[in-house]
Amino acid sequence: MLSRKARVLVPLMGARGAAAVVAAREVAEEIEWAKARMISPEGYSAAATLAGRSTSRSADEVGELYARYEREKKRKRVVDFDDLMWGCADALERDTEFAASQHWRFRHVFVDEFQDVTPAQARVLRGWVGDRSDLCVVGDPDQAIYAFAGADAAHLTQFSRHFGGGHVLRLDRNYRSAPPIVAAAEALLADAGRPRPARHAVRSDGPPPTVTAYDTDDAEADGVAAALRAAHGPHVPWSSLAVLYRINAQSAGFEQALTKAGIPFRVRGDSRFLERPEVVSALKRLREAAATAPTRSFREHVVDLEADAAEEQREHVEALARLAHEYLEVEAGPGAVPGFLAYLTTTLQGEAPATSGDAVDLLTFHRAKGLEFHTVFVTGLERGLVPIAHAESPADRAEERRLLYVAITRAEHTVHLSYAKERTFGTRASRRQRSPWLAPIEATLRTAEPPRASSGTAGPAQAKAKLAVSIPPPEHDVALFDALVEWRRNLARASGVPAFVIFHDTTLKAVAAARPSTRDALLAVPGIGPVKIERHADAVLDLVRRHAS
Repeated sequence: MLSRKARVLVPLMGARGAAAVVAAREVAEEIEWAKARMISPEGYSAAATLAGRSTSRSADEVGELYARYEREKKRKRVVDFDDLMWGCADALERDTEFAASQHWRFRHVFVDEFQDVTPAQARVLRGWVGDRSDLCVVGDPDQAIYAFAGADAAHLTQFSRHFGGGHVLRLDRNYRSAPPIVAAAEALLADAGRPRPARHAVRSDGPPPTVTAYDTDDAEADGVAAALRAAHGPHVPWSSLAVLYRINAQSAGFEQALTKAGIPFRVRGDSRFLERPEVVSALKRLREAAATAPTRSFREHVVDLEADAAEEQREHVEALARLAHEYLEVEAGPGAVPGFLAYLTTTLQGEAPATSGDAVDLLTFHRAKGLEFHTVFVTGLERGLVPIAHAESPADRAEERRLLYVAITRAEHTVHLSYAKERTFGTRASRRQRSPWLAPIEATLRTAEPPRASSGTAGPAQAKAKLAVSIPPPEHDVALFDALVEWRRNLARASGVPAFVIFHDTTLKAVAAARPSTRDALLAVPGIGPVKIERHADAVLDLVRRHAS
């Protein structure tokens, strides 16, 4: 049994190391889509073109790699999970004795998350059920977000056509989320104009969602870190808090901000930023370039890295280049690859954090499906991310809208929505427009009363929800900031470490804006955790007191 397609694909890719792993992963995803849709290698190119599949390789090239992959598996005498699915369906359809044994063994069949069923899975299900009617499925068409992976929600929405004689029972109660959250999510879907039955909240009332506009993506990450610390308490553990984003590469900024703030976190369902094949490959190329051309500047090497990035690496390389730009600002010099690697280790794998236990979850919208948290931060709500830029067809944009609905409804008690007015991609800062889907949410929160608890459920009267928009932080005290920078510079020289190891500029600006007078107040500043308090609190608070007047 082949656990990972990359084992077979990597030798076929014409590349080596982490770069080959990245390339193989993209092709593996296309093979999985094709097999989920029951498409053979010979039919891949036409089907992918018709479906508008977007890959860094041509459809013909992917189809050829698919065919070579199938041949190589046969030669090695191994099968993957998709083969097991196809083989089981074939056996159920062609071997009457085997089918009879399965019908006797599985007399009643129940399927959850039925909106995510693929044609290949539906074929197996039909074989298991046979001509019987002992089938029960549960699903939510508003959470159909895996068409890109081959799922077909029509198996649920047109259930009686696929499985004749079925009875449909509509479930219209939301037992997870507080009424204001349900109101926001309902407004989002209602704005699409598609007739649908409304959901009703069962829980008692909760706070209205907030919408925060941050000046930059760095400010968004630091602001979320500060809000996480404020939300955490005796009855709200770190593990009940989550930060959601649309694409994997966005995790880098939050990993950095939470590390600075001393907040434990885990990247759920994926490796941390520095451990991902896309990043490992890019850093290897950066080291090789510096060794081959040592007279070129670090900045030039980073620019070349962006220019040469393959499409499947683009988002992660841009995130890496943004971190390189931050490193150059903090280092206040030409920079070098070893210094940059030390910076990455310090900022992304510093004092904080955890892979299990009581830790904040960082995860994509897709990874969050099926999970629930007390408080959820839904971030990066900007055009190009939500909806994603490559979602051009009406069907793709509809799926993107449902994806945001899934993200919002992961929250039980509180949800915070945010976006950045400016986001850095690589070394380029780009002005951003907020997601168009914030408008119906805000309109409903301003004017509409959220659904009351369902009949038969006790609960207090629910107040009219109001939109809560965060107030931007005050401007920092320039004189205090300059004094903090000078103190950091002197301490860095005396300690023989880079200045960023002590504090980042963003942290010092936050101190100069908040002007904390106690250790507890200083601990609430983004970028300052318990270890920083122990090492530097007295000196920082003394500087704040000196500039109080």
